[in-house]
Amino acid sequence: MKVEKARISDVPQMQQLINYFADKDEMLPRSLSELYENIRDCFVVRQGERVVACVVLHVFWSDLAEIRSLAVAEGSQEQGIGAQLVEACLKEAEELGITTVFCLTYKPALFEKFGFSQVDRMELPRKVWTECYRCPKFPDCDEVALVYHPEV
Repeated sequence: MKVEKARISDVPQMQQLINYFADKDEMLPRSLSELYENIRDCFVVRQGERVVACVVLHVFWSDLAEIRSLAVAEGSQEQGIGAQLVEACLKEAEELGITTVFCLTYKPALFEKFGFSQVDRMELPRKVWTECYRCPKFPDCDEVALVYHPEV
């Protein structure tokens, strides 16, 4: 299975996949409008026409991007698809010249395999004060913050 840029037609399936895990309190939900607005940031893995995995690389600033909404359908896990999606995000961040990539996750081990390091969430002030403060979990977020500094 290969990682590809998402298409408009993938958005409903991406939202269903993301919100399936959000309903289990494993990630934050995403609205259709948010996914459509950020379609250029999205990668997917398809099995035929079915989206089995997705991720978003959201650029915050000239030097900062977030990997978010990484979801792999339960029947497609443990096949390295999540790792392929993280690699695609890191490659794109490098191509864009972004010097810091971060994520907030309940599965830090996956990201640590790529050299991400755990940090205090308050080390990410642009994230915290532009988005986190609107989250229903704020200020009691229980996700793990990790940061990666690619070689650019």
